[in-house]
Amino acid sequence: MNDTWSRREWLAATMATAGACLLPTTRSFAADDLRIEIEDTRVISWKPPLYHGWPTLTRRRNSELWLVFSGGRESHVCPFGRLEAMRSKDGGKTWGWPQVLYDGPIDDRDAGVVETTAGSLLVTTFTSLAYEPLLARAEAAKPGQPGAFEELQLREWQAVHGRLTAEERKSELGCWMIRSTDGGVNWSARYRVPVNSPHGPVALKNGRVLYPGVNLWGTERKVGVCASDDDGVTWSWLSDIPVRPGDTSAEYHELHAVEASDGTIVCHVRNHNPANKGETLQCESTDGGKTWSMLHPIGVWGLPSHLLRMNDGRLMMSYGYRRPPFGNQARISADNGRTWSNPLTLSADGVGGDLGYPSTVEVENNRFVTVWYEKMKDSPLAQLRQARWKLKGT
Repeated sequence: MNDTWSRREWLAATMATAGACLLPTTRSFAADDLRIEIEDTRVISWKPPLYHGWPTLTRRRNSELWLVFSGGRESHVCPFGRLEAMRSKDGGKTWGWPQVLYDGPIDDRDAGVVETTAGSLLVTTFTSLAYEPLLARAEAAKPGQPGAFEELQLREWQAVHGRLTAEERKSELGCWMIRSTDGGVNWSARYRVPVNSPHGPVALKNGRVLYPGVNLWGTERKVGVCASDDDGVTWSWLSDIPVRPGDTSAEYHELHAVEASDGTIVCHVRNHNPANKGETLQCESTDGGKTWSMLHPIGVWGLPSHLLRMNDGRLMMSYGYRRPPFGNQARISADNGRTWSNPLTLSADGVGGDLGYPSTVEVENNRFVTVWYEKMKDSPLAQLRQARWKLKGT
């Protein structure tokens, strides 16, 4: 399914085995005086017959990597999505078996993860009924007509759909979080949070947790920032993201933020307004997220962005690039987000737009792991793909 169609359609309608596919060659790309060296790129999905989407990667203070994603799927839009996680104890060289963290009665999508300053893990997702129009079309279509399903597929979708009444399905819509205080061994029940965004919240140095995102299922669609002062247990609305003149907030999506070395909080927004359509917009806060500058372009076509503060204090943004050459890119800021480098190419061999949502962690000084999802030439179902790479230059 085409990524552009499905994402835009959803927004309008709803408001290989691990270690496979290793590429042995080392490739270098230049940007300004920066250079990256790709050590290896490989598929890390354990279940290639399933579709994997929208991952987020984080590195805990004990060096363990946590990767969360929407698994158990058969396509970009379907009723089977569930929240899954994998761990790596060796910097992404190997990954453990996937663990299902939550599997609700309707589709569980985008997965975000962060470790708080207290050491808790917060994992986010949202639920969707975007599959319902596809099911209705399949039920109405005759065999061989557009939108028709094979008999088994239709029965499976109907069986999932029929577990709840229409009223019960609607009540399942929401933005959700689960929380672990023992390193991911045990998890809380899911609980509602005010917003969603694919890569989840950001932990501040003072212990507060901020969650920039979109209120998807409220009576009024809001784009802004929520805050938690109790390690992610409860959340309150902190501030709205200002709407740029000529824009509508309905075309702002998929936020992520980072706290820069000077205390500035930098927030990126996926933009689909006519001005700078398809670009990442940026705003900043110098008062802990209470107020924000006006959104402004930074000259980056591509989305959505994941932000990281590097060990040396520089910032990195990773983002999907959904036009030829399809792939993923990163940029570096040495001035707390005021300016960004030229693009560093992490991958450029994609076959289409159903890819991206990269997130990056620094496993050693100037050595990184980036994970994204991608529907590849030899797989009709999207897989989780990883690059391990070095940053060189200054």
